[in-house]
Amino acid sequence: MAGTRSLGRQFELLWGAYAVSTLGTWFAFDAFSLIAILVLHTGPTEVSVLAAAGLAVGALVAVPLGPWVEFRRKRPVMIAMDLVRFAAVLSIPAAFALGWLTYAQLLVVAVAVAASDIAFKAASGAFLKSLVPQEDLLIASSRFEATTWTVTMLAPPLGGMAIGIFGPMTTVLTNGVSFVLSALGIRAIGGSEPRPADRTASRLSVADLAEGWRYILAHATLRPFFFNTVLTGGLIMATVPLMAVLMLGNLGFTPFQYGLAFGAPCLGGLLGARLARRFVTRFGQRRVLLVGGTLRACWSVGLAFVHSGITGLVLVMVIQFGLVTCMGVFNPVYAAYRMEQTESDKMARTLAAWSITSSATIAALTALCGVLAAAIGPRSTILLAGALMLATPLLLPRRMPVAAPAIEHAVRQH
Repeated sequence: MAGTRSLGRQFELLWGAYAVSTLGTWFAFDAFSLIAILVLHTGPTEVSVLAAAGLAVGALVAVPLGPWVEFRRKRPVMIAMDLVRFAAVLSIPAAFALGWLTYAQLLVVAVAVAASDIAFKAASGAFLKSLVPQEDLLIASSRFEATTWTVTMLAPPLGGMAIGIFGPMTTVLTNGVSFVLSALGIRAIGGSEPRPADRTASRLSVADLAEGWRYILAHATLRPFFFNTVLTGGLIMATVPLMAVLMLGNLGFTPFQYGLAFGAPCLGGLLGARLARRFVTRFGQRRVLLVGGTLRACWSVGLAFVHSGITGLVLVMVIQFGLVTCMGVFNPVYAAYRMEQTESDKMARTLAAWSITSSATIAALTALCGVLAAAIGPRSTILLAGALMLATPLLLPRRMPVAAPAIEHAVRQH
């Protein structure tokens, strides 16, 4: 996708496992919210609470997982988390078939999936850094980013169509199967994985739990990126349930149209991921991160003006195209920079701390937006979140170390 240079069979298998699980996840795009709306007939507050509580409690459960992952081989952890997600997700269609599905079960499953996601991301990020040479980190990140946007472009419309024809449980079932396929792909990687250094203590200490945050906050450039990306992601994701309520409920869009509105514009993310390395070559890592990080903040406010009919659908697609194109450029450069700047023996804890904070922030902002939506309406809440997004570029670092020579050299060579 993003480049043709081979990074080896093990990377290809990891990449393939990522692709299939991402396909399943985006095929079931916003599945819990859709089930809550279409099956359990809940309102905007309950939908927002579902999204927020799953992330918040999942993040709390995941706090000890960062140091736990750090001192274990990463592939077995990744496989275990895939299987946990499979079991949790498949419990939903099973309960639905028996007539036992409840809002409480959706909450429990959301927590299990959120915690497993954090542990999986921590393990996979650390494993990727050990698998790929430093000079190829941007190439690898660009390929993952291109895969994300390709799948995000294709899967939600197909998932929406499947919901319209077969019902909402179809996408959840497909998502569960994708986790099994991912586990099989990771298992096929083979090879020997170095055993992490043994811990000197038998139990996790408070210092272990806080090490990831301590490392981030002490780092001159990771710290501002941390605050910027966490807040930006939180503001984007907090309005997703409200957009579902607004478009599927108030404005009368079908699930297929809803999936199309957020899926088709992901072509921009694929384009951005393919251009990221070229932009770094021409403009440098620092400028790409600052400009890309600023431009991605300028789009979300427009979602407040969505209206019914074809023109409203086109408006959402144009806004999303602009947003994800900027994200497609920014994300792989930022991901490679974060891996480059993080010490290998702190990688899992740092990524876990980052993901936990991101999930907790999304949860808090989603809950807040749910409360605001009940008071002032979904549209006004989306407008307020978009306006706050415009201030997030102020958190970007104004000074950054020059990109590592190995990475700059690799970008120019490939």
